Amino acid sequence: MATLRRGLPRTRGGEPWPPAGVVAAGIETEVGAVAEPVGAAVADTVTAVVGERAPAEPPRDETRHGADDVSSPTPAASSLNDLVGAATASTPAGAVLRRGLPRVAGGEPWPPAGAVGVLAAASPVPELVEESDVVVSEASTGATTAAVPVTARTSPAAAAATAPAQAGSALRRGLPRVVGGEPWPPAGTAAVVAESMVAPAATEAAAIAVAAAAPESAVAVRPDVSAPLPFTRTVWNGSAPRRLATEPAASKLRPTWPQAIGGLFAAAGLAVLAGAAIAIVRAFLSLPFMQDFLTTYPGEYHLPAGAPVGIPGWIGWQHFFNVFLMTLIIRSGLRVRSEKRPTAFWTPRGNPKGKISLTLWFHQGLDLLWIVNGVIFVVLLFVTGQWMRIVPTSWDVFPNALSALLQYVSFDWPTENGWVNYNSLQQLAYFTIVFLAAPVAIATGFRMSGLWPKKAEGLSKAYPIEIARAVHFPTMLFFTAFIVVHVALVLLTGMLRNLNHMFAAQDAVTWTGFWVFVLSLVVIAGGWVAARPLVLAPIAKMFGQVSGR
Repeated sequence: MATLRRGLPRTRGGEPWPPAGVVAAGIETEVGAVAEPVGAAVADTVTAVVGERAPAEPPRDETRHGADDVSSPTPAASSLNDLVGAATASTPAGAVLRRGLPRVAGGEPWPPAGAVGVLAAASPVPELVEESDVVVSEASTGATTAAVPVTARTSPAAAAATAPAQAGSALRRGLPRVVGGEPWPPAGTAAVVAESMVAPAATEAAAIAVAAAAPESAVAVRPDVSAPLPFTRTVWNGSAPRRLATEPAASKLRPTWPQAIGGLFAAAGLAVLAGAAIAIVRAFLSLPFMQDFLTTYPGEYHLPAGAPVGIPGWIGWQHFFNVFLMTLIIRSGLRVRSEKRPTAFWTPRGNPKGKISLTLWFHQGLDLLWIVNGVIFVVLLFVTGQWMRIVPTSWDVFPNALSALLQYVSFDWPTENGWVNYNSLQQLAYFTIVFLAAPVAIATGFRMSGLWPKKAEGLSKAYPIEIARAVHFPTMLFFTAFIVVHVALVLLTGMLRNLNHMFAAQDAVTWTGFWVFVLSLVVIAGGWVAARPLVLAPIAKMFGQVSGR
């Protein structure tokens, strides 16, 4: 017997294939005739056994070696004939067979160590249809000791348990090993495994053995992959979406019928309560002691001697700047609270860690301008003496403020004389806005901004940022409520005269102040529309670096 040349391993990191000691040998034919060598050395022969595989895994012999249809009753036998084909093409009878790839994932190289190729001298043995045998033979003596019938796939344990069987069974011929060559192996080739392989068959060889006695139903069947697997859609719509693509876009502006009906009932309830409040207050003010109260406290008190009369033009300009900045501050502040993924960022020069969103930079920039405008306003108030118009100078301000409030609720409004003196309720409201709410907004905003000193640990502990956040937003709501009520009273208590006071600096009932007011609204609307990254980015680049998301 001639030893076969060992080649590359059949698995990554495995041993060369076949193991040392595998030879090719000849056997007698089925009628007892002595096999004659075919003269060609056996190269790359494979006789072995295929271990059990998962039903869903396609058999390797049909993809690598051109086996018959999977539904064949003898898949293992067919694979043996396919893979042993050219074993006797160029090697004398009895040559050691070269081991190849394992028949199962993670198995040993195939065929087992010690397998030999045998040629029959007679006519070719027909292809196996129902059953073929793998003969176990002694590598050194060539004595046949055991055979494993192969008809279907079975487990390694079953393969090891199939002891003696028919000897010298011929292998099915498969594809040629070279282009234009003969089918491989030559006619009459059979597989013989050395007797030394029988003992470890239950361990090492059992992992790669193909055994008989398994029903045809054990043959692996390809799964049906025509239908796609179910999956959950995770694709988002748009560049920065907020909901799944499968979810319908919910309209925030179009209420449902229950919401609309509920809103109507709520509005009707508020109207009923307002009407009841007006009726109750009017009845209350008609009482004699309340009539005396209104006579004593008409809603305003006399200013100190030397108080200025009239509203100068600089107050009108300061008023316009304040309204313009406050509108954009409220807009940008709400945008900062609702913005989840900013589209642009601003970074100060020399401080890469100070990167903030462009919207927040715009909000803080407006705050600085608003503070500057407020400081100028307060300074001019005290320089010109206008402070006496909005700073209480007598304790009579409180009962007069209550009287003015009751008159407003009863819709029997107090006489307006803002050119000379505000009523006490107006005076308290303006004082609260200028000297209380504005400082609170500045203090809380400064604590939340990047201007707050990071190294002042003691100061930060004494003034936690959580307190600033809890106070800053309600302060903005207070400003918003004041603006709504203030504008409503300006329009309802002598619109033309009031607008002339604020925007034309004159005490007259003309349309001058109205048209200036309309022009100011156009400018404010233009600022509202322009407050977007396309316009803000060039301005922000003058003070730092602007980058995208």
